[in-house]
Amino acid sequence: MPRLTKRYVDSLRCTDGDLVVWDDDLPGFGLRMRASGRRYYVAKYRAKGRQRWLTLGPHGVLTPEQARRQAARALSAAREGADPAVERREEARALTVADLAGRYLSQHAEPKKKAASLRNDRLNLRLHVLPSFGKVPLAAVTREDVATLHHALRETPTAANRVLALLSKMFNLAEKWGLRQDGSNPCRHVERFPERRRERFLNDDELARLGSVLKDVEQKGIESTGAVAAVRLLLFTGSRLSEVLRLRWEDVDVDRRCLRFSDSKTGAKRIPLNSAALEVLMALPRKAPWVIPGRDPTEPLVNLAKPWKRIRELAGLDDVRIHDLRHTHGSSAAGAGLSLHLVGALLGHRQPATTARYAHLAEDPVREASERVGLRLAAAMGGAQRRRSRSTMSGARRVPERPSLQRPTST
Repeated sequence: MPRLTKRYVDSLRCTDGDLVVWDDDLPGFGLRMRASGRRYYVAKYRAKGRQRWLTLGPHGVLTPEQARRQAARALSAAREGADPAVERREEARALTVADLAGRYLSQHAEPKKKAASLRNDRLNLRLHVLPSFGKVPLAAVTREDVATLHHALRETPTAANRVLALLSKMFNLAEKWGLRQDGSNPCRHVERFPERRRERFLNDDELARLGSVLKDVEQKGIESTGAVAAVRLLLFTGSRLSEVLRLRWEDVDVDRRCLRFSDSKTGAKRIPLNSAALEVLMALPRKAPWVIPGRDPTEPLVNLAKPWKRIRELAGLDDVRIHDLRHTHGSSAAGAGLSLHLVGALLGHRQPATTARYAHLAEDPVREASERVGLRLAAAMGGAQRRRSRSTMSGARRVPERPSLQRPTST
């Protein structure tokens, strides 16, 4: 057989069953392939008169050269009387969930996840995972353990599902790293809770109150100019909080009337800069690289939680989250008759399903238009037709007018 190289391994195919391709240079070192597409580097040797298999790791995580070096060490140890597979299992038994959490953060989350997602992972580990079974041996965690933790968080189903997803990823990586047997993920068959999608949009009266409070707290110096501007930009652009707080002046293109976000949740994107948002930006000083600087002007404002809590209480909007300003932007667009495609473009959605929550709002202008057309045609057909329509429609529920969601002039 030829020497195992990346190009050669990538070219191999396994359409049925289990296939092992051996390396020509190092006897006992090979690649195990499965019809599912998974590929693992392995070493085969004899210990105490019995044939042993040692899984080194998956192709892609290990290069052929890295796997070959591991195999060479294992095969050399076996010739001297050791049993590397048994030693690997004993090491895995000694590892705890806390050990896996540390490796997950350092080798997966920190290099691959955005800052906000990394913070959420750290928080879920600290509050839920580690207190529950951080000291439990990794190999001893069962489906019942995971289901018990998930059930304990049932009052907050979304949070419970995020913890379950985090654990599932951690245990998938444990299998990939050879720390647990393949197919042993204890999160399998633990059912997620149905998530109650929250829909909270500000109506015209609430927008007017918010606009009045923003103007008042800014004039009286109760809140900083930056914090007030951030709230207005969230509403006028429909951007995410992280996008607004990380916005640099170099990302503001006044000539082309757009904002550029190089590292948003959905990747790089550009959104239009409307007149209301432009007016907010033009009123801000440019004394720092950040549009919304923190106390240290070389750093952005980190959090808007406390200013927003004070603002919403003054406006009588106690149940409104900061993210609901983005929802209000989307609902206003849908209520104005824009297609869901355009609403998604305004909000920077990559998946149409994400915009589907605004579908019922987009139907309102169509319903109103249908009502106007129907009344006009009925009027043209004469009074008799109108009287007949009234008699046949008696008791029918009148379609209420939906308040428009326009920006209040007070802001």
